[in-house]
Amino acid sequence: MLHSTLKMTLRKCLCYDKIETYKQESDEDKIMVIETERLLLREMTEEDFYALYKVLADSDIMQHYPYVFDEKMVMNWILRNIERYRVFGFGLWAVCLKATGEMIGDCGLTMQLINGEIKPEIGYHIRGDKQRKGYAKEAAIAVRDWTFNNTPFNVVYSYMKHTNEPSYKTAISYGCKQVGEYKDDVNEITKVFAITREEWINR
Repeated sequence: MLHSTLKMTLRKCLCYDKIETYKQESDEDKIMVIETERLLLREMTEEDFYALYKVLADSDIMQHYPYVFDEKMVMNWILRNIERYRVFGFGLWAVCLKATGEMIGDCGLTMQLINGEIKPEIGYHIRGDKQRKGYAKEAAIAVRDWTFNNTPFNVVYSYMKHTNEPSYKTAISYGCKQVGEYKDDVNEITKVFAITREEWINR
């Protein structure tokens, strides 16, 4: 669940009221769908459990995370994003192949604590057998464009453990550059990448 403390923090960041306005305006769209050349991004449902379990319970995919997900954690991940859709109008979306409808991962926009500040972050996880095909880049570009077209954010971020080279290569591929790094208890060293609205416009 998203707690009231997060809402209070967002208000202090002067963006929560704008998000609420955006969210109210977009409530008519029951299921978010973003279409790319090869992919559809849509809201997750509980029916996506087994497809997502293949991603988040894969030790190779999750090697740069503190833990591999179990069944309960995967379901909680889905429910947390369903709550994000309700509260913010965005979250991590299911990444599906347009040709078949098969869910192969997730990608989307969430509010994350990055070096002590709540910031909008683009995250992505793609199933092992579908990696190195450009799907993460394609999905992240779509989320980046959607974010700058539909929210008040002027910067979007991606952050990851310093050893997660595939993740920061994806961040660079959708237009980010490294803007910092910091020590933390979870990742040892976390790298932070970002792209501004101005950079996106002038790309």
